[in-house]
Amino acid sequence: MNPLSPPLWVMADVHGALTKLLVLLQQAGLVNAAGTWTGGRAHLVFLGDYLDRGPDGVGVVRLIRRLEAQAQAAGGQVTALLGNHEVMFLAARRFTQRDPHDQYGFRDYWLANGGQPGDAAQLTPDEQRWLTARPALARAGRWLLLHADTPMYLHLGRSVDAVNIHVTRLLHSDSPEVWGHFANAFADRLAFLPPQGEQIARQLLSTFGGERLAHGHTPVPILLDEQGQDGAVGPLFCAGQLALALDGGLAYSENAGFITRLSAQDVAEVVVYPGSGAADGRSTLSR
Repeated sequence: MNPLSPPLWVMADVHGALTKLLVLLQQAGLVNAAGTWTGGRAHLVFLGDYLDRGPDGVGVVRLIRRLEAQAQAAGGQVTALLGNHEVMFLAARRFTQRDPHDQYGFRDYWLANGGQPGDAAQLTPDEQRWLTARPALARAGRWLLLHADTPMYLHLGRSVDAVNIHVTRLLHSDSPEVWGHFANAFADRLAFLPPQGEQIARQLLSTFGGERLAHGHTPVPILLDEQGQDGAVGPLFCAGQLALALDGGLAYSENAGFITRLSAQDVAEVVVYPGSGAADGRSTLSR
């Protein structure tokens, strides 16, 4: 990305926290008070996990779909990736409809991981098809964008397009074994921590392209705790500065959450949710 490239904003793991998401998007200048796109040519990427835990996953899905259309009309772009919670939700929907007794355990698994029955009751067939069509990987400039800090993607294809085609095929399978294996693999995390984190990050980048990768899935506080570190919760580099963790735990704590603007290879700006442990408002970083 050169200095004239459209801004690249990334939001991870909304988990049904619609009201907080709207606050962050408005503070970043991407929407107005009515939730309408004001980002112009900006590129906004969601890293998956729209559902579960929070109160309004369906509202999050509907907002993202509206912003997709509005951004495109304004010359901008919204990209929404697949998260593991979408896979859990879709599996529960598919197999519970076929087997109300849930003999494969997909509904129990979804509920145990924050599944919200209200989302299942409200989601339309068209919205379910939209979730099923989410890509697993994307590239934006020098960034590789993915949901989870796992090497799973390396086993699904040797290019971004190949992985996305493979995942689409998996999400149309009628085999509970296929869905179960995929859901379990997608739940893996912490791959970018020592001792092999840098090697795995390099494998992902050499395979799918990009110079750095950005992911969600594992909240930054968990990564800090795993490394015995303290600090304000914000974007966190791991894997020899190759992997950037962006899950601010939006639905886990009343005041948690942030949205991040990326430069060509670094963090350019962080907008934190008011009242969080970090400095409120917008902060611009230069390195």
